[in-house]
Amino acid sequence: MANDKKNNAIPELLSDQSWRNSDLDKRFFEPTYSGAMSLLRRPYSVAFDDADIVVAGIPFDNATTFRPGCRLGPRAVRAASVQLAELPSFPFGFDPFSILKVIDSGDFLLNPHNPETIISDIYKQAISIISSGASLLSIGGDHFVTYPLLKAHAEIYGPISLLQFDAHCDTWKSFGELDHGTMILRAIEEGLIDVENSIQVGIRTHNDFDVGIKQITSPQIHEIGLPAVVELILNHLKGRKVYLSFDIDVLDPAFAPGTGTPVSGGIASWQALSIIRSLEPLNMIGFDIVEVSPPFDHAEITSIAAATILHDWICVKALQKS
Repeated sequence: MANDKKNNAIPELLSDQSWRNSDLDKRFFEPTYSGAMSLLRRPYSVAFDDADIVVAGIPFDNATTFRPGCRLGPRAVRAASVQLAELPSFPFGFDPFSILKVIDSGDFLLNPHNPETIISDIYKQAISIISSGASLLSIGGDHFVTYPLLKAHAEIYGPISLLQFDAHCDTWKSFGELDHGTMILRAIEEGLIDVENSIQVGIRTHNDFDVGIKQITSPQIHEIGLPAVVELILNHLKGRKVYLSFDIDVLDPAFAPGTGTPVSGGIASWQALSIIRSLEPLNMIGFDIVEVSPPFDHAEITSIAAATILHDWICVKALQKS
């Protein structure tokens, strides 16, 4: 009877690895069109002390000034990441999760009906992750979420160097407490950012108010080429504690239609990926990607670009550890 029970045992279930996989340094095959969605199929967990990188969604878009919808960004980016979880990473040729322990902690809990709580709630939940020693990888949400994230990182690391990919400088003077076009100025005024050692890449909107951050505009990227752009970034930031904030609207609308404030004349997805893959020399303490708005996307173009950018950043972090 005992042998019969053993022979009839239910086989190991090799699906839904985002909550069935207990090995942070392993992954297994799972059909891309099924299963619970975490970023890159990483296990859902809140064991921050066990992780090198903790993924968190921040589904907030009350600070948008044009098209809403990026509160749905975290869900869409996770869903778009499934193909990147099934093969060795291109062009790196390895499995980054055999090197880095990466978990998905789910979404931050926020109450958009009490906007006065948003900054504090994002800050507190970010601090709980960063203070564990893990790097926080955040998926927005609109770009305002970067302000409390900068606040949390500066609490741990002191004033940080910002590497911002964006069509907009986000240093306009504020019209209110929640505004995704003013939070970088606010962070500067509060001493969260080391202005002289920060850089904005892909800018293509005008602001008369110069806060002193070095800029590489989209036309300059097209004119001088990627090797020169990478050299400028590395020379400006090497040796600093760098926080990377990637607004998906840095990409031209042809490559990222699903965003709240699209601006023509941006960079291509392959250019963005090339730059991200070149950042290994930098000490990158945290990363957010924001402004993915699925209601305005087409065939997941924007979400796939965002997921690939996150994936490649993780691979660069794996290169740094290997």
